[in-house]
Amino acid sequence: MVKLVHNEMMKIMARKRLIVIALITAVLVGLFTYAQYKETMERQEKLGTDWRAQVQAQIVDISNRLSSSRMSEDLRERLQITLKQSQYYLDHDINPTEPGAPSFVRMFIENSGPMFIPLLVMVIASDLVSSEHTLGSIKLLLTRPVKRWRILLSKYVALILSISIIIAIVGLLAYLLSGIVFGYRGLNAPVITGFTAQGGNLDTSEVRLVSQWRFLFMDFGLVWFVAVVVGTLSFMLSVLIRSTAAGMGIMLAALISGSILSNMVSSWEFAKYLFMVNLNLTGYLSGAAPPIEGMTLLFSITLLSLWWLASLFVSFVVFTRQDVY
Repeated sequence: MVKLVHNEMMKIMARKRLIVIALITAVLVGLFTYAQYKETMERQEKLGTDWRAQVQAQIVDISNRLSSSRMSEDLRERLQITLKQSQYYLDHDINPTEPGAPSFVRMFIENSGPMFIPLLVMVIASDLVSSEHTLGSIKLLLTRPVKRWRILLSKYVALILSISIIIAIVGLLAYLLSGIVFGYRGLNAPVITGFTAQGGNLDTSEVRLVSQWRFLFMDFGLVWFVAVVVGTLSFMLSVLIRSTAAGMGIMLAALISGSILSNMVSSWEFAKYLFMVNLNLTGYLSGAAPPIEGMTLLFSITLLSLWWLASLFVSFVVFTRQDVY
């Protein structure tokens, strides 16, 4: 098995996709770092360096927006929750945007977890099996004296290793590049988690204070889990569909539709059972309002686990029984 996994990793490395992913990530991190720097400078010019004044200005701005009668009910609830969270930070004298690379990494990983990182994983997972059909090497691969399930398992283990490498690349580049501008301090800064948002109300009964490095571990763990689920679904499509382009197109459409649905399906109860609506797991840690009322972190993790198990089961059943001749 070790030799099989090594062989699959060599195939992935030969395609140089991890290098391309690292370059794309470096460019995006650089752009986001510059944008964050410009925003910070503009905010400091208007409000100074006192974070309390900046939070108070945010509260005033949200309050003014809430006075509008043309606002949708969903947006109104989200703004009300943001307003209450900002007031909570202010009342407890905790800076929600402690300057430094760790805060930037937290912001970047939370925003890239539901879409950007799954897209990177999809690039690796979508052709692990379908490329064997495209290149015509599937017949040669299956004539080896190795059971089919072991061959597929080696590909899946290589996928999990690749996902872990991608997450590490994103985190490391975000930390190193942003630290050049913002500095590397802030790992022990206090972060509040445990907010629960339902129907525009904010429950603070379970709120607790954790160090930022602990919060980052939780963020990265949830993003890694989401990446594994999306990677497994792409892996299943690679088994079912012999065209890599078709498999990538289906997953791309699913991820984009999930991003749209998350902002539009508050009244569609069934949508919460779709995997793409449950990808923003880090939002539960920061207290963001769920796409559909009643959704919780436990619910989303359980549902994604079911999607993961089902896609893995289908992949192995189809691969071990399909006729490649």
